Amino acid sequence: MSEPTTLLDFFAVWRNFTPAPALVDARGGADVRVEAPEVARRVAGLAQGLAALGVAKGDRVALLSWNRPEWHIADMAVLHLGAVDVPLYPTLLAAQVGHILKDSGAKVVIVDSDEQLAKVQEVKKDCPGLQHVIKIDGEPPAGVKSFGKTVVELNQAQAEEYLESRRPLVAASDLATLIYTSGTTGDPKGAMLTHDNFVFDAMSSSSTYSWTVKGEVALSFLPLSHVLERLVDYIYFYRGVSIAYCGVLEIAESFKRVRPNLFTAVPRVYEKIHDKIFHEVGHGPAIKQKIFRAAAAAASESSRTGRKGLLHPVFDKLVYAKLREVFGGRLRFSISGGAPLPVFVAEFFQGVGVMVMEGYGLTETSPVITVNTFQRRGIGTVGPVIPGVEVKIAADGEILTRGRHVMTGYWGKPDETAAAIDKDRWFSTGDIGELTADGLLRITDRKKDLLVTAGGKNVAPQPVENALKVSPLVENAVLFGDRQPYIVALLVPNFEALEAWAAAQGVKAENREHLLRHPQVIAAFHKVIDDTNAGLARFEAVKKFRLLGQSFTLEGGELTPTLKVKRRVVEKRHAALLKEMYSEPAPKGE
Repeated sequence: MSEPTTLLDFFAVWRNFTPAPALVDARGGADVRVEAPEVARRVAGLAQGLAALGVAKGDRVALLSWNRPEWHIADMAVLHLGAVDVPLYPTLLAAQVGHILKDSGAKVVIVDSDEQLAKVQEVKKDCPGLQHVIKIDGEPPAGVKSFGKTVVELNQAQAEEYLESRRPLVAASDLATLIYTSGTTGDPKGAMLTHDNFVFDAMSSSSTYSWTVKGEVALSFLPLSHVLERLVDYIYFYRGVSIAYCGVLEIAESFKRVRPNLFTAVPRVYEKIHDKIFHEVGHGPAIKQKIFRAAAAAASESSRTGRKGLLHPVFDKLVYAKLREVFGGRLRFSISGGAPLPVFVAEFFQGVGVMVMEGYGLTETSPVITVNTFQRRGIGTVGPVIPGVEVKIAADGEILTRGRHVMTGYWGKPDETAAAIDKDRWFSTGDIGELTADGLLRITDRKKDLLVTAGGKNVAPQPVENALKVSPLVENAVLFGDRQPYIVALLVPNFEALEAWAAAQGVKAENREHLLRHPQVIAAFHKVIDDTNAGLARFEAVKKFRLLGQSFTLEGGELTPTLKVKRRVVEKRHAALLKEMYSEPAPKGE
């Protein structure tokens, strides 16, 4: 086969690979394999079924589902029609789903469960372009189509002939997907990514890794609505890797059962595994704790210096080998992206022989811009620029990038596109960084107010802050959570309104400080938080807050002349409060 130009070519490589790879449904402790020829048959059958429903080139088909074989079967069926995927996070609320369905003009939406179907049914009336709803699991209600019954039954020869006939009809420049990402205003924007965007980025970012081992299996649990997992899965297709899917709460069990060679995760996953290891050891016998602490210190030291030390063989046998078994014992390497990986976590895992390759990119860049490799690696950096990509640092320190990985623009938003991509096609990332003497990129700050949690989720703070300020008790609100596991808030009360409320409630306090500590006052602000959270996705929700005793002022330096809050000033001034909130036990479920 000639050099691939579209994602259909990637799939053609995968379905003809020897030995045949598979999509494996590993959810719920199962191990249901669908090998490449059968996957190809279902893809062709679904493509014909969607075509019968009127899906044609350029039409948008939304996918609202957790990771499972049907996700990629639907994905490839849509792409073979020259249509456009619109993936949605399954954790989105109905109103958020409705906005994306309406903005994208999706003709069809495929959902996996009753829970996701309920969201679509709630907003369907506001989505005039939505003609068909297809449900994967269970018998669908009236007006909803069955995924299985939408698939046209074809034999293997018919499927292969159909798929081959479609490949010449899809061009590299054709739009492959709209991936919605929140800007600092909170309005979701659909990043338009073409087949060429993905093919270039997949081939370039994977070109410096060894993919010679046949029969490998990758574990997929980072949502496929996340552009990083999507890109990495396309690499798996091109490299003939089998993909096993599991739920995000099944990772530990799946590592042991699937024993993956590869996987991709956001930093929060690595942090949780790191913390669990240390927690479990902390409850073991004293002698084991002592050996583990010495081994852990030696592991981190070896990552920093490159020297393993005389005790490394002993530690490897007693400690490191057992830690590698946490991941199943066959892990060759894994990828971390979506947010910064804490240095201490990276040092620990590298030292015990678990290679975590941290990279950097954005939805708008397909996404990889840089990634650490075995040959060029620096903990605390996001690695060298991938081949064929340009990066430069602007005068203000912002990272700019140019190349075939950069999106064509934002769907239906020419002004936002022009603001992000200049006339010379340089894309402004909104991140501040620097290139080391070795050519590795280091991220040092964020230019934008957009918060990226440790779980890799984008949270636009302003809409949430504005929602909190709807309460008469709140004068100002500032959200934090960049590179942190969850969102917290600092609230400035409207003291006039608060004191009037306290008097009406019979709440007595000697001074303002005592008033803010009163249980009834705390409860009142908890209700403000709860009411606001009710309209947010789980990852956007405020998990903790503190009340500040003084209003923000121009004179105090917290406000700009236009009375906008200086987020970094507030963060620095109240660093102790923020540290306190993140030092306390995490909220349930975090």
